[in-house]
Amino acid sequence: MPAAYERYLVPTLFRPFAGDLAARAADLRPVRVLELAAGTGAVTSELLAAAPAAAVTATDLNEAMVALGSARVPGATWRQADAQRLPFPDGSFDLVVCQFGVMFFPDRVAAYGEVRRVLAPGGRFLFNTWGPLTGHAFGAALQAGLERAFPSDPPRFLPTVPHGYADPVAVSADLTAAGLPVEEWCELTLDGRAASAADVALGFLTGTPVRAAVEERGAPPSVRATVVEEMTARLGRGPVTAPMTALVFLAAA
Repeated sequence: MPAAYERYLVPTLFRPFAGDLAARAADLRPVRVLELAAGTGAVTSELLAAAPAAAVTATDLNEAMVALGSARVPGATWRQADAQRLPFPDGSFDLVVCQFGVMFFPDRVAAYGEVRRVLAPGGRFLFNTWGPLTGHAFGAALQAGLERAFPSDPPRFLPTVPHGYADPVAVSADLTAAGLPVEEWCELTLDGRAASAADVALGFLTGTPVRAAVEERGAPPSVRATVVEEMTARLGRGPVTAPMTALVFLAAA
C-alpha cells in the first residue's frame, strides 16, 4: 500500500498542498518541528527545504510508511508514533504540523491534547483537512465509480473518513476543547494533476483503505474497470487536471 500511495496519489493529491503547508510553516520560523501522520514524507521534504534551519521529527502510526518515508527523506528524524500517545516530553516542539491526518485520529480531542502537551508555550499547531467530497473532483469521481460497481453497498470510506471532518465549526470546537484555540483558518482550492484517471483509480484501489473495503465485498475483477471507466468519463482521457478543496487551520498553545 505505501508504494502505491506514493506512486499514484502523493504527486496528484498531496504534493500540491504540501508545498503550501510548508510555506506557511516556514513563515512561523520554527526551530523544532514535529510532523504527525507524515506518510511517505510529502510534507517532510518540503519542510526541510522551506525551513532548513529547523530540526524536523516526522512520525506516522504505520511502520511501513515510516520505513518508506525515512528512505525517501533521510534529512528528518523518523519515528513510529501514535498521535494519541506521543513519545516525546512536554514542551519539546515549537511547531506541530499535520497534512490530511487529523481525520484518521479515533479521538481527535485526545490527539489535540497530546499536541498541546508537546508544544512549548506559544507554540503553534498547523494542519489541513479535506473539505467536503463534492469539492474534490478526483475523490468524487472515484466514489461515483464505487457506487456504480457496488450499487447496493458501496464503500463509504471517502465520504466518512477523509472527507468526514469538513465542518470548520466542529474542528474549531475540538481544538478549543483541547486547549488549542484557533488563530485562523481558511479554505484553499488547488489543482491536482495526473497522467490519467486510471492512475488515480489505481492509487485509491491499491494504496488506501478503499482496497480493504473492496476486498471485503468480494473484489470482483470488474471493479477496477468500472471505476476507471466512470472516473475517465468524469475527468477525461489522457492527462487530467481537477480541483481539490482543503481547510487549513492554525491553532496556538
